[in-house]
Amino acid sequence: MSASFWWVNHSHTFRAEIEGSYLWFANKTHKSKARSESEKNTQRLLPGDVIFSFAHGEIGAIGVVLGTAREAAKPLEFESIAEHSDSQTGWIVPVRFTALSTPLRAEERMSDLAPALPRKHAPILASGAANQHMVLSAVPPAMVTALSGLLDGQLERIVGTIIEKVGRSLMEDVAEAAIQQRTDIGPSQKSDLLKARFGAGEFRFNVEQNEHSCRVSGVLDRRHLWARHIKPWCECDDTEKLDGANGLLMSPHIAHLFERGYISFSNEGDLLVSQDLNPVVLHNWHIELPLNVGEFRPEQCYYLDWHRREVFEQHGAGRRQKKADNFEAVPIVLVPEPTVVQPV
Repeated sequence: MSASFWWVNHSHTFRAEIEGSYLWFANKTHKSKARSESEKNTQRLLPGDVIFSFAHGEIGAIGVVLGTAREAAKPLEFESIAEHSDSQTGWIVPVRFTALSTPLRAEERMSDLAPALPRKHAPILASGAANQHMVLSAVPPAMVTALSGLLDGQLERIVGTIIEKVGRSLMEDVAEAAIQQRTDIGPSQKSDLLKARFGAGEFRFNVEQNEHSCRVSGVLDRRHLWARHIKPWCECDDTEKLDGANGLLMSPHIAHLFERGYISFSNEGDLLVSQDLNPVVLHNWHIELPLNVGEFRPEQCYYLDWHRREVFEQHGAGRRQKKADNFEAVPIVLVPEPTVVQPV
């Protein structure tokens, strides 16, 4: 996942923003005055971008942007902060932060950082102090490399952990933002690709040319079925996003299991169940094993192979589950309820 890197100079808002999982930028633009570089950068933040949080002379936290900026009133916790006394509106950006176990004091490492500072709009001065004219600065690649080395692996570990915790939704937001910015395709194609994320539009039409029911639950009424990608939407190229062979019609609870890698299918149609799935879930959802849902077409098998390798097997040693003889003997493990989304 490609990302841009940004540097935020907090002042007295550091604790509130880190603990609140957001950044808030005051709207200081007047009709007679052009926007500052920091204000322009606020609108350039995209899901998946990485934030270096700088306050009190040190980088103390790393964040990952979870969404684009939207207009918002000043947070209540900012009311007592003098520098924001005249600001009532601004922009809020959702960011998941993690504190560094070993903060990086800039003034102590300027011999490494100074050569990598950008010539314009640098986030810090040669002394290591914050550039008071830049609240939000772009961090060039050379500076990212220098910071990564100085943080001794903390940057990569934190970003990886945040992305893992947030899950696939962040990766899909990143992919969606990338599509929105593209200039090589027109509005109609953008619309088709974006609708496909939610199993709608041209993608759903293409899936319904091959699939006519949920293969596991047997439900035929398409009003209650979701069209879901076999190879996840965010991992697909443009063709794969719309390919009907890359989709199945599923009841919501079956889609929940499939998309999280708890189940998959062999090319011959055998239902595969991960060791990580509690058999009680299968019992309560009336899924009896062994189960064969019918052979898949060669075009679908290409995508199923991807799903088995990259999604299903990530739940530990995925294996073909044999029918459990005694469900009461299995300890009950609570599982998340499926996310309920209205079918399109």
